[in-house]
Amino acid sequence: MAGRRRKNAGASSAGAPDEGAVGAVLPADLELQDLYGAFAAHGLDDEDLDDAAVLVPPVRLPSESELAEQAKAVPMFGYALELARWTAPHRAVDEFGDLTGPDREPAARLLGLAPEQGEVPEEAVVEAMRAWSLACDLDLIEIGTTAAGEHVAIPGPDLEPAEQGDAETVLELWLTAAGIVRELAVEADSLPEEEAAEEAAERAGAGAEPGEEDEERLARVEEAREEAAELLDEALQVLYETTAFADPGTETVPLGVLAALLVVPEGEEPSEELLGDITDVMVALDPMLGDLAELGLLDYRPIDPELFDEEEGQEPAGAAVGEEPLDEEESARFGLVRLTPLGQYGIRQWLLEDGYDAPLVGELAQGDAAELLRGICEAANVLPDEELQVWVTGREPVEAARELLAAARGNDAYAPMRRMLGRLALGMIGRPAEPAVREVLDDPELGGAARAWLVELGATDVPAPERGMALWTVVDTFAAQLLDTGGDAELLRELIADLPVTGNPASYFGELWRVDHPYTADVLEAVGELHLDRAVAKEARKAAFKARSKT
Repeated sequence: MAGRRRKNAGASSAGAPDEGAVGAVLPADLELQDLYGAFAAHGLDDEDLDDAAVLVPPVRLPSESELAEQAKAVPMFGYALELARWTAPHRAVDEFGDLTGPDREPAARLLGLAPEQGEVPEEAVVEAMRAWSLACDLDLIEIGTTAAGEHVAIPGPDLEPAEQGDAETVLELWLTAAGIVRELAVEADSLPEEEAAEEAAERAGAGAEPGEEDEERLARVEEAREEAAELLDEALQVLYETTAFADPGTETVPLGVLAALLVVPEGEEPSEELLGDITDVMVALDPMLGDLAELGLLDYRPIDPELFDEEEGQEPAGAAVGEEPLDEEESARFGLVRLTPLGQYGIRQWLLEDGYDAPLVGELAQGDAAELLRGICEAANVLPDEELQVWVTGREPVEAARELLAAARGNDAYAPMRRMLGRLALGMIGRPAEPAVREVLDDPELGGAARAWLVELGATDVPAPERGMALWTVVDTFAAQLLDTGGDAELLRELIADLPVTGNPASYFGELWRVDHPYTADVLEAVGELHLDRAVAKEARKAAFKARSKT
């Protein structure tokens, strides 16, 4: 099963005009075994791989202190902290580091898993022992032996800072716990229990000795473990992207939709065979997602077990081809999943550990306007509107506008896009930016766009630009769109249709090719290639040739 090629909605492709046709890809574009790791060969040969890049969409996270509070509120993580505190000053354990029999039921009562009086259910003890194991794995509890040979547990050194609210310590502990649970979830899904039990029974009945069959079984278990890990990683990556681009309150994904994104090639309708694959993926993900939910990575509503026909072992009811669409409540019975902020944090940390750029919204908005505009132009995985809005918020309007306008000047490769972004930011500031904009009306690079901005604002006292300034602004504006769209033909045709070409295109392009702008020839070539009027396209191509010859 391979990932699908998916458009990075909301991100601006700020490539230079001479970049290759191979675009960057999101993690979901990769084969599962290459998830967050390498480049997939989606029609790319070896020479193209260096031009491809894994693009991780930017996410918006709460502060570390808020995330730490959310981590401490996760029941299983909170249980581990509470049991570590309970060991003080020390508590007897067995030779394996587990609680002794007399302490197991009190531990369950301590955690609120059983009533203070009366019988303690077995499942409450099991849950308490799971929390104890996690606390030991996190070194919140340390196991040692006294001089007398007694095995004891004491609180680990991280307990105190964690309880005092040190966000770095809490998040480091939680991330370690999330990694452990992630591995255990995959291990649990590696081999069906029925198969393992049958094989064990067969070997016992035949008096078989360990040998080749055991090696084969171990190989199958390892293969199944790798497949489960790939499936879970792919699912988490899709959830990460979905959450990054979702509007607040719409991050929840039906499990069937998540499975379909993993199975169905983009642009295709699911066949009956693919519907069966979707069901298999849903069933495989269900327990793993449930395990991750215990550590707060996910909010998860599992598949309703009543949907399964246990006798015939069929797929969940209602999954057949041609079924009527289910209502919201009935659909929810097939499972719902939402990546939490903690889950976003965890996946992002795993990405960073693997050496990938996993940006946060607003990271580029921490410097001055020059750093902001340059950063947006050079970053492929960025949401320009978000970065600009973060930057302008709280700044003094006139000074911010002056800084943006100054940063927009230049004739380098990204200058047209900087001017486009600067104008977008001025729109976010609004009318308070007007004094700064009026200061650049006669600027050869900024004047044309500044006049247009003021007219859009409703100003009636703005003089029309001189012909040379107007033509330069046309080229500059079109060049910015070439950079921003990456040469998207459909979008560019819409812009070309608005060009003020009169009934005499030869005259218009005769002026345009003389414009002293680094992108004049590129703009004319794009018009010549994409304009639907053959006469106009021909004149644009002739003008592009003249512009190239001039240089």
